[in-house]
Amino acid sequence: MATTLKEQSIGFQVPKLAQDLIAGTCGGWAQVIVGHPFDTLKVRLQTQPSPPIYKNAMDCFRQLVQSEGPKGLYRGVASPLAGVGLCNAVVFMCNGEFRRMLQGGDASKVLSLTEIGIAGSMAGTVMAFFNCPIELLKVKLQTQDPAGIIGASGKLEPPYKGVIDCGVRTVRAQGPLGIYRGLGITLLRDCPSYGLYFITYEGLKRTFQYIKGPDQSLSTFDLLMAGGLSGFGAWIPAYPQDVIKSRMQNDPRIKSSLMAVRTLVREAGYKAFFNGVGPTMARAFPANAATFFAYELAMNAMN
Repeated sequence: MATTLKEQSIGFQVPKLAQDLIAGTCGGWAQVIVGHPFDTLKVRLQTQPSPPIYKNAMDCFRQLVQSEGPKGLYRGVASPLAGVGLCNAVVFMCNGEFRRMLQGGDASKVLSLTEIGIAGSMAGTVMAFFNCPIELLKVKLQTQDPAGIIGASGKLEPPYKGVIDCGVRTVRAQGPLGIYRGLGITLLRDCPSYGLYFITYEGLKRTFQYIKGPDQSLSTFDLLMAGGLSGFGAWIPAYPQDVIKSRMQNDPRIKSSLMAVRTLVREAGYKAFFNGVGPTMARAFPANAATFFAYELAMNAMN
């Protein structure tokens, strides 16, 4: 007897790779919507000249809103909104695939936290190749002054009109590899960062599950807490590299990561490696809570 359409639909299962891709995209969009204003403050604090323009994160917030209104906090959002969805899709897809590789074809095998960290670090390495150009355009748009930008020659140029204009002018001035400025330091940031990111998330989920007991499901609060705290875990091994990357990507006159380090130390001392850490940590919890919660919702819907 032929099966009905309803029976066919019940039997349909979205492939695991596609599930990771779709759920990761949903998580990325949620992350950008919640976290971009904090990211704008972070980047402006990281890239400000010496002597500094802003006293602290609140002063940066006040000046930005005063000069541009609330929309200034979402300056450059088009690049991450388009790109972070893709990047998150890539990192969750790669993370899922690397985990399945470590399981050796046994889907019932529970990976150790060390193995989860290895899969996350490998996914972060792949992610860096997507992150680098997207973040370069974001940094340029977030930090540009309405009066103009400093070009590679050191001369003042008109401000960028948007993401496409920024990308075209960057490639025109520095060649196709210009949008990959800072790739090396991005790799050094993302590889350890994503390893600890997934270790923290899975470790907290397992801890909450142990407290509740095997017969109880994790609550929304549990998932939000695990996701939010994983954001702190991701930044612990990565923040100084992020400052170096932002400096290098913002100023085309800085030719290497080592030059960026020397410039930072000469201008502001070693404390400069933690410029903007306040808004970063303020962003880490809500942005990553939203990321993992959206990811889990999408995965549950597909299962």
